[in-house]
Amino acid sequence: MSESLSPRPTIGTAAGRWAGLGPYYAMFPIGFAFDVVQRYSQPGQRVLDPFAGRASSVYAASVEGRFGCGIEINPVGYLYGKVKLDPAPPAAVLARLVEVGRVAAEIEDDRLQELPDFFLACYTPHVLRYLLAARSVLAWDVDQTDATLMAIILVHLHGKREGSLSNQMRQGKAMSPDYSVRWWNAHNLTPPDVDPVEFLTRKVAWRYAKGLPLQAGGEVVLGDSLEQLNTLVAHVEQGKSEPFDLLFTSPPYYDITDYHYDQWLRLWMLGGPSWPTHRREGAYRGKFQSKSAYQELLTGVFDSCARLLAPNATVYVRTDRRDFTYQTTNAALQAAFPDKVVEELPQPFTSSTQTALYGDKETKPGEVDIILRPSA
Repeated sequence: MSESLSPRPTIGTAAGRWAGLGPYYAMFPIGFAFDVVQRYSQPGQRVLDPFAGRASSVYAASVEGRFGCGIEINPVGYLYGKVKLDPAPPAAVLARLVEVGRVAAEIEDDRLQELPDFFLACYTPHVLRYLLAARSVLAWDVDQTDATLMAIILVHLHGKREGSLSNQMRQGKAMSPDYSVRWWNAHNLTPPDVDPVEFLTRKVAWRYAKGLPLQAGGEVVLGDSLEQLNTLVAHVEQGKSEPFDLLFTSPPYYDITDYHYDQWLRLWMLGGPSWPTHRREGAYRGKFQSKSAYQELLTGVFDSCARLLAPNATVYVRTDRRDFTYQTTNAALQAAFPDKVVEELPQPFTSSTQTALYGDKETKPGEVDIILRPSA
């Protein structure tokens, strides 16, 4: 275990500036991710996160000289992680940004009118043309330049009116269209009149101003953890890949939020529907309200992870301290890793929690870090 910690990256460094790419609900604090990677792994070792979110754990591992591997089911979080690990050259991103602007200039008014009323209340026609152009031409899933530009667009797609492309909204979570329009009308708010090419050019310049972080390498895979872990297990068992030395993750908490619904507007930018829906294909793309499905997910993921870890590996899991989430997580961990020594570090909330965004104002018991290490 590493005892002497390097300074946490700050916004004034390349590592810190890229670490913060992507507002995302329930994300790891940047300093926390770096601290855990430094304390519980060594340079050259391998770090696994099967619930990667925006891939802070994987990014921290890569910056700190480890190899990180993450799995994320939500395309928004996946894209943030993919870009942080390998940002495209800034000149290429700026050139592509301008190309999209030229495509946007050719979009007719009829295209705008085909969208729900929410969109013209959220964006000016000039901005909306740019978003439609980016949505249609950016091959973010296969081209790293397009992925980088799309990630930067997603960061600023909605947020405070004076600092984003949208009318006044939360940055981390897209509110429902009907609620948003009613609120804007009640407060006489209109979309900000910004030139999207000029606005995004400034955002790209800021993101690259400190350069690119030095990284050892890592990857984020888009997909269901249970399915993707099976592939990783096969690679390790066939000798095509080395086992992992640190499992560092935070599973979704039971009955808190629907990550796909919360990111519906950013998912629209990535080609999704123009209206939020709770109905998603796949068992683990919604809000966890089935206790049996939640238990099945955690049991299956940690069982697969056990087959991927080196014998002396450490497991570090942050979870919710509410009874069902905590007990399910703890039971799944101890079943998967029966020979490891367990330590718990309570993490009480010291301020208002993010669940307050969803109308849940009750006092929360906080979180807890469950650490499993080899027995002496």
